[in-house]
Amino acid sequence: MSTLFDNILFNAVAWAKEAGAKQLEYFRSNNLAIETKLNQSDIVTAADKASEAILIDHIHTSYPSHSIISEESGTETKGDIEWVIDPLDGTTNFSAGLPQFCVSIGIREKGKTVIGVVYAPYLDELYTAVAGEGAFLNGNPIRCSAKVDLAQAVISTGFPVDKDTNPDNNLDNVARVLPLVRGLRRMGAAAVDICSVAAGFLDGYWEMNLHIWDVCAALLIAEEAGAVYSRFRSDRNISVMVAPPAIAAKLSPLLSNTPANTPIL
Repeated sequence: MSTLFDNILFNAVAWAKEAGAKQLEYFRSNNLAIETKLNQSDIVTAADKASEAILIDHIHTSYPSHSIISEESGTETKGDIEWVIDPLDGTTNFSAGLPQFCVSIGIREKGKTVIGVVYAPYLDELYTAVAGEGAFLNGNPIRCSAKVDLAQAVISTGFPVDKDTNPDNNLDNVARVLPLVRGLRRMGAAAVDICSVAAGFLDGYWEMNLHIWDVCAALLIAEEAGAVYSRFRSDRNISVMVAPPAIAAKLSPLLSNTPANTPIL
């Protein structure tokens, strides 16, 4: 890895931890200032905004020529190096006082993800990866599950934010998958779910209607840990399945499928 990317990784980790510490100041408090966006299921809190401000301010100061894609503030297009950030993934969990939430930072060079950092502050779990150099949890190497039998697999999923008005809401996939697996979980934070697949805590994950900031960092971490991922829908933003290869081969045919020709990352 180049000196530049060494520096970026170091800073991304430090800034993720700083943003995570800010989240913990708000967590389980009465000053979340919850606002709705698209509907009652799509919310933003004061902690999302404060975390994002920390990250964007640091990027502007240290890397003023870099581009940024952020969930709350949108896109700043500048140079070939791009920061893709979700300042607080799992906002609904966070607002309810549930501990599955994180900061997600992916760094892309000319559209290719080269660094992934996901930090879950309440759990104090830091996932990192650099392209071609493996994946790590709190500095220790991780690998995805070695399970091959779907009946022994614990799989997670999620539901699109427009589930209240759109009947294409993932329940058909749940009905097909649920009877065939050991357990099905709805964890509530895409980046944490995907990193849990990378670490072997989950044996697979799928979700529809995600966005690049939800998955950019975590998919690199999963890939570096030996998992595979693919888009199973082309018509619902980023609809992705992530699993160890043997489980992916059995899970993929169960999902409603309109394959995409364009890669996720």
